[in-house]
Amino acid sequence: MIPTEHLGKAIDELAPRNRPIMLHASLRSFGAPIEGGVDALLDAFLAGNRTVLVPTFTEPQFGVAPPAGLRPVRNGIDYSELPAVPTIPEGAPYTTDCGLINPGLGVLPAAVISRTGAVRGTHPLNSFAALGPLAGELISAQSPSDVYGPLRELAAHEGVIILAGVGINRMTAIHLAEHQAGRRLFLRWARNLHHQVSMVEVGSCSEGFPRLGPILRPHVRTAVVGGSRWQAFPARQTIAAAAAAIRADQSITRCAEGDCLLCRDSIAGGPMTT
Repeated sequence: MIPTEHLGKAIDELAPRNRPIMLHASLRSFGAPIEGGVDALLDAFLAGNRTVLVPTFTEPQFGVAPPAGLRPVRNGIDYSELPAVPTIPEGAPYTTDCGLINPGLGVLPAAVISRTGAVRGTHPLNSFAALGPLAGELISAQSPSDVYGPLRELAAHEGVIILAGVGINRMTAIHLAEHQAGRRLFLRWARNLHHQVSMVEVGSCSEGFPRLGPILRPHVRTAVVGGSRWQAFPARQTIAAAAAAIRADQSITRCAEGDCLLCRDSIAGGPMTT
């Protein structure tokens, strides 16, 4: 059993008080149960007047097939494998109080959105949610056409990105760096509140992001809690360093899958809508 005081000690070493934290965490990485479970972990990060920001994506629940008239080229999709006129499934559109989340994100984001006071973004596929004193300010920066606004605000507030037992391939903020390096974000499809299908911005393949490790190493601070290795990165400096590296060598984010369409189109600059 991992005592809660071990959590607090590591957090105080890595994350200044009164600052926002972008948190990616794997509870399995601890190798033993946490005293108090996921809620104790979340409370430990919220202590010290911190704000916790997490991804609360919902592609499986609210993504729809691309209509024939909304299929930009170089968009990370082979449209030839899709029906020319896809069937758009019926269903309710995304709302910030839907309570749904991509199960692959783990239990921590689910714990965040279940809390009173949590604020969740309006992006139907790649929302973020936050809890703490800066939650409203971070999340108000997001819209369907500005998916990574909360990450810009995280950097503006000198926030920290913490990877707790996960790798750099889970660092969502690098998608913002891609955009700042000149890449256009991929476009996907969701039904809006008027039940019309529209395009929204999303990220690319992240499996090649660990290749940025040597670039980001000067900024990282580490701690170990149980079996979980934590890495903390200052958001503003990390995003800037990643953007500069991508700008200098667009292929640096290419994953090991030689035929990855997402990597190919992202490195080429992203979708072309005209």
